Amino acid sequence: MKYLRTLLFSAVWLVISLGAAVALGVVGAALYFTPGLPDVRQLQGFELQTPLRIYTRDGQLIGEFGDERRMPVKYDEIPEPMIDALLAAEDAKFFEHNGVDPKGLLRAAAQLASSGDIQSGGSTITMQVARNYLLTLDQTFTRKIREILLSLQMEQILSKQEIMELYVNKIFLGHRAYGIAAASEIYYDKPLNELDLAQFAMIAGLPKAPSAFNPLANAERALIRRNWILFRMRELGYIDQAAYDEAVKQPITAKRHVVRAEVEADYVAEMARQFATQRFGDKAYTGSYRITTTIDSKLQPLARQALANGLIDYDTRHGWRGPEETDIPQSLAEAQDKTERSGLEEELSESPEVIQTARQAAERSQTTVEGIDGDVSNWLQVLQRTPTYGPLEPAIVVSAEGQQMRVLTRGGDIRTIDWDNLKWAAPYKSARYRGNAPSNAGQIASRGDLVRILKKDDDTWRLSQQPDAEGSLVVMDPQTGAILGLQAGFDFNASKFNRAVQARRQSGSIFKPFIYLAGLSSGEITPATVINDAPVVINDGSNELWRPSNSSGDFLGPTRLRVGLARSRNLVTIRLLQQIGLDNTIDFLVNFGFSRDRLPHGLSLALGSASLTPLEMTNAYAILANGGFRVSPWFIEKITQGEENTLVEEANPRVACRTCGPDQTTTEIDGKTYEVAPRVANARAMYLIRDMLRDVVEHGTARKALEMKRADIVGKTGTTNDQRDAWFAGFNNQLAATVWVGKDDNTPTAEYGAQAALPIWVDFMSQALDGTPESMPEPPEGIITRRIDANTGRLLGKNQGGGIEEMFDEDHLPTFQPRRVERTIETHSGSQGTGAYEAIF
Repeated sequence: MKYLRTLLFSAVWLVISLGAAVALGVVGAALYFTPGLPDVRQLQGFELQTPLRIYTRDGQLIGEFGDERRMPVKYDEIPEPMIDALLAAEDAKFFEHNGVDPKGLLRAAAQLASSGDIQSGGSTITMQVARNYLLTLDQTFTRKIREILLSLQMEQILSKQEIMELYVNKIFLGHRAYGIAAASEIYYDKPLNELDLAQFAMIAGLPKAPSAFNPLANAERALIRRNWILFRMRELGYIDQAAYDEAVKQPITAKRHVVRAEVEADYVAEMARQFATQRFGDKAYTGSYRITTTIDSKLQPLARQALANGLIDYDTRHGWRGPEETDIPQSLAEAQDKTERSGLEEELSESPEVIQTARQAAERSQTTVEGIDGDVSNWLQVLQRTPTYGPLEPAIVVSAEGQQMRVLTRGGDIRTIDWDNLKWAAPYKSARYRGNAPSNAGQIASRGDLVRILKKDDDTWRLSQQPDAEGSLVVMDPQTGAILGLQAGFDFNASKFNRAVQARRQSGSIFKPFIYLAGLSSGEITPATVINDAPVVINDGSNELWRPSNSSGDFLGPTRLRVGLARSRNLVTIRLLQQIGLDNTIDFLVNFGFSRDRLPHGLSLALGSASLTPLEMTNAYAILANGGFRVSPWFIEKITQGEENTLVEEANPRVACRTCGPDQTTTEIDGKTYEVAPRVANARAMYLIRDMLRDVVEHGTARKALEMKRADIVGKTGTTNDQRDAWFAGFNNQLAATVWVGKDDNTPTAEYGAQAALPIWVDFMSQALDGTPESMPEPPEGIITRRIDANTGRLLGKNQGGGIEEMFDEDHLPTFQPRRVERTIETHSGSQGTGAYEAIF
């Protein structure tokens, strides 16, 4: 008995001693590690790094750049089933403990003792936050001690809700998703609050092992993990039996979704990304920067669609170039057989198991589609990896018989294309020549061919193809220079080359208005000035003489400048440039944003031989539109940073101001003060050139624009040598827009600006201005109208009948038209007769 008492007494003291030793160890560890711990208070108001995001001016997303996809959410924005699923998966006692779970720590200690390594970690959500935000991720004993101490401190400083918010926004969930909101978008393509119970549980299963339990990489393990979490939710009372039974039956619905822009403006997003990296370096991708551009979310889609439609229409006019791929095997097994026949069979002869494995995989992957005999697994795989370009979807021909074609789409649907949507496909021979029209679908494509299809407005489908020509459409606000829309190619994924700002192309006749404006500004020229439209031979200093001609090949003789511009007469413009002087003209042109170094010092300048970008031409036309104020193009409105949107940079452009006095240097727009842009041409000359450009629409090469039924639209067509470039630039008071169509290799398009570019411009502007009233500028003081002789351009007197009205600057009027009169005169012989002389009345 005495022995038992002694043993019991010893055991009690042993426990006390061990407890004291543990306590002393904890105190010692705390004293040792605490001084080197990070300050937990830095987590208060902590801002997570988010990728660079690009927006339209009204806040619509157009691009996101960075390796980490993150969309921070507040605690009260997290659906309750999501919180319950995370608690069931990671830390059921989160709202009860003080930051650590003793049972979990004992389990971790046992692992350390048995294996020398910490595996499960015994980490609470609080400890995971401490590790993710404040510590390294290495699995060491000392890090675990620091993690525990930090967790205890965090629970004293932060609320449970704050800790949970930090947790759900930081955790990595695979496929660039950091945080539960990003995971919801990437795996399910919808906001967090729209997920169902099974999807909440699937996301909750990812923090433990984002790769092993990923539904895209390991569907079976992910399903097991999801269902275990649902089981735990039921056991913990978060869901009832009925909800559990329903959720565990759900299939895996996760798919990988890329960031989907709300407005497709990839070329502008890339421009903004390049600006950000130049300004901020690599921090641009992680610094939570938000760039707001000047892009208009309503105009940009119109520009993108108008350019795509126009390029497809151009391509249709020039013929069918054939399928993108031919004779694609229908099944994976057929594809494998074809691969073996192509020469790989001999290469793999030493490894027959490779071929056998491929065949077995093919057999397991068989897919059938109603309406097609046999396995179509390979066709569907080919379609999945073939990108969509613009509105053109990939499809594989199932049958092409008679005057009908049936195709398989990426979604496994069969589409039928009737003859009205096929018969355009006469074979392409060259830009200027097509072969004979097809008489049946079999002459166009065959079974197994990869083609492109286009859905029409009436929901029917049309055979199409990726256009052979490219283009750009730039839209600017003439008053500020802000870029409101920019589409720099048919599709950014097909070609990232930004033709709006990088492609220097000869501008052709859209440059002519600036030559005419230089003449009007000189005071020596009026719209009624007559210049001879006749052949000219010019020695340009080379061994060959230059003999320019008009695109029509004819000559009109003496021609008023208004007519010369409306009909785009080359020889009139060349002689005008000769008259006002090359050096004087170039000095004038640089005021419109043209680089002096890129303006040819020769008379070819009159015909638009300068190589300029569509953005440069749009900016120049914006100056025409605003009455002569030199605005400059810009596209970044502001840059902010962090959740509080701290302002980093803000644009402050110079703007046009027609109502400002000559000494006024600033003006207000929407409550903000802007510097007034300098005037580069007098108001009278600007009004006259605008009126002359209206004649291009009413009587000249741009008559298609009349279908808009708007009197405030003006513009100019342009075509370069051998029809390599097709242009149209035009404007009203609200918008200036330029369309260019051409080929990247500079081969001919075989179309004029009025054919290829103008319809795109009309398509865009018709929609962009729909519902907006006409807006005509008020004529400046000193603009007057007088009658002139249509042939000579001279003023007619009050007593002279006929003639036409013309507009002038009152300080620069032409002379009066001489009037032919008859009077009886004496001859030298003394006899009477009739003679004639000219008198001015």
